[in-house]
Amino acid sequence: MERIQKNFGFGCMRLKLTGGEVDTALLSRIVDRLMERGFNYFDTAHGYLGGKSETALRECLTRRYPRERYVLTDKLTDGFFQTQADIRPLFRQQLEACGVEYFDFYLMHAQNAENFQKFKRCRAYETALELMSEGKFRHFGISFHDKAAVLEQILTEYPQIEVVQLQLNYIDWEDPAVESRKCWEVCRRLGKKVIVMEPCRGGNLASLPQDARAVLDGLGGGSPASYAIRFAAGHEGVVMVLSGMTSLEQVEDNLSFMERFRPLDRRELQAVEQVRDILRSKRTVPCTACGYCTGGCPMHIAIPDLFACLNNQKIYPDWNSEFYYGVYTAHNGKASSCIRCGACEAACPQHLPIRALLETAARTFEKNG
Repeated sequence: MERIQKNFGFGCMRLKLTGGEVDTALLSRIVDRLMERGFNYFDTAHGYLGGKSETALRECLTRRYPRERYVLTDKLTDGFFQTQADIRPLFRQQLEACGVEYFDFYLMHAQNAENFQKFKRCRAYETALELMSEGKFRHFGISFHDKAAVLEQILTEYPQIEVVQLQLNYIDWEDPAVESRKCWEVCRRLGKKVIVMEPCRGGNLASLPQDARAVLDGLGGGSPASYAIRFAAGHEGVVMVLSGMTSLEQVEDNLSFMERFRPLDRRELQAVEQVRDILRSKRTVPCTACGYCTGGCPMHIAIPDLFACLNNQKIYPDWNSEFYYGVYTAHNGKASSCIRCGACEAACPQHLPIRALLETAARTFEKNG
């Protein structure tokens, strides 16, 4: 962890695509801007963008900068191995895809009660620890999506874990489905460092409805994203906050307040609590658009996109959401196509009632057949 220069990093799950491919020209400019300002942490996974995230980082980061200049995190994802024998070949593929000889951090990906049992059956933790002892990566951790009790179980069974990547933002801080605060408290009590993912909750906290944004504008400066990221970064034990930036404008905004970081003061904390109350009153779907639900959908429903349309319809009741619903269902299943198999709900880190929400989306957008 000594090579981390600043507590803000680039999460590479939502890189900008052009014609179905990563916009490597833009990504190179983003990487250069981050590196020249001293922000050297990059986070990827084998499944991000169908494998294109890793190879894009090879082209735009690892081939262009000396290995000691940057910190690179990758993850072991359950969909890419079925037995212990699969893990080492997969790990070698990840190193090759990223163009490196070792990772700085390697995380057991998207751990929850169900995934943890598979990882145990396949001795994934033990295999990863062997790889670390061989110098293939430097720091061992998990990314986590479940309740605090499950987190405590994992950290107790595997005390070698150094760092936990948590979903932490001001909307989820007291949410009973996510338990951000309780999970953070488990990490603090057990002495584990925290990496924050989804500080803006899939971009929802960066693009607020007018009444919520007015509260933050009343503070006299700073973008909505700035208050969300500073909320996350201000907690004790947080060594890194990730942002999935897709434009240079987002990079510049984030750097403007993270170069000389300061936690939220009391007045700012009260403002984000007020924003939280406003957003909760709108009854939006708390989807982060992670995409885990779509991989196993037999009807090929673009679930996160449809939920984004549903949320936008609730917050911004105009033609735009209906238009985009048509875009997202033109070559994919409609909400009404759902056969209620439940594969999406089993994969959802937010534990959302996806089948019921798809029924709501169908009633909202397919009322005219």
